[in-house]
Amino acid sequence: MEVTQVLHMNKGDGETSYAKNSTIQRKALSIAKPIIEEAVQELIMSSNVMGIESMGIADLGCSSGPNTLLFISQVMDVIHGAQPSTITELRVYLNDLFTNDFNTLFISLPEFFNKLKQDYCGGGLDPNDLQHLMNPFIAAVPGSFYGPLFPKKSLHFVHSCFSLHWLSQAPAGLNNKGKIYISESSPQCVLDAYSMQFQKDFTVFLRSRAQEIVDGGRMVLSFLGRPSSDPTAAETTFDQWELLAHALMAMVLKGRIEEEKVNSFNLPYYASCEEELNLVLQKEGSFITERLEMLEIDGGDRLDQDRPNSTAFDDDQMIASSGQRAANGIRVLLESMLESHFGKEIMDDLFQRYAELVSKHPTNSTTTVLVISLIKKNRIST
Repeated sequence: MEVTQVLHMNKGDGETSYAKNSTIQRKALSIAKPIIEEAVQELIMSSNVMGIESMGIADLGCSSGPNTLLFISQVMDVIHGAQPSTITELRVYLNDLFTNDFNTLFISLPEFFNKLKQDYCGGGLDPNDLQHLMNPFIAAVPGSFYGPLFPKKSLHFVHSCFSLHWLSQAPAGLNNKGKIYISESSPQCVLDAYSMQFQKDFTVFLRSRAQEIVDGGRMVLSFLGRPSSDPTAAETTFDQWELLAHALMAMVLKGRIEEEKVNSFNLPYYASCEEELNLVLQKEGSFITERLEMLEIDGGDRLDQDRPNSTAFDDDQMIASSGQRAANGIRVLLESMLESHFGKEIMDDLFQRYAELVSKHPTNSTTTVLVISLIKKNRIST
């Protein structure tokens, strides 16, 4: 499976679209907001950037939907609030793989621009003074961020939210029968293969960005992580992938798919830990780590056992509804890859089984997010 050709979040704005099922991602962007704002503020005031008129920013793995435009608003708010500031032009590059739903994203831009005008002009600002910033130059840059994307030293600020846990490929040659990711029963060779693939990919990512970001430029990266250095530890959140593997194996027993199909499918995904991040950053050497935060998001709909008017039927309905929401959340992420490997005809059945499994075996509702703020090192000319 060629990840760059098949991986994309579900398109459009329907019930199983990413736009309608990206609450966790929005929460991650929200908790990272103070770190993003701090990085942009310090960037504007730094000697490397002070005095520039045109600022280049990039959102890598932007997907589509309201979360992407929310990030742009956050950056613009900081720039508008910075006094004094010479920035009069904002170049925004939205990057994702070639199969991303850029159409839906760009169709939403006129409404976004109108809202910016209302927000800023409503605050007493003169539209003539802010005409460039209220209409930033927004462009799509399709392609994998595991490689070069932009001209050298063309960017001042780079952001990525909930994308870097997706690998460039699943590790090759895995003996991971009946599983689609790391599990408690995975042999050490599977753990090592995933870790090595992540370290390789993240190194390529850093080297590519080091060429594209100006000296003193900033990056804020947020991605799914794990609290323990042991990827099979009890508190590590891989339950959702385990249940999906169970749903697939149940379909094997029903004769819907071949067991070999399951054995040959492995997720191009890896939740790293702080130690692994620091190791790669130190070895690659192009960036200074300003902040590295491990944050927790409540990612589930937990039953309130103290509701006075609750009935057993109400609780059952809530559990079933929670299972369906969890299934939709996974479907928008993985359907493109699963469909490519197993075929479109089993998708409804697969995710219905997954929803039922989640209802019977609620997964860990807490999601670990790693947020890292980086500064591009100054290069000494010789």
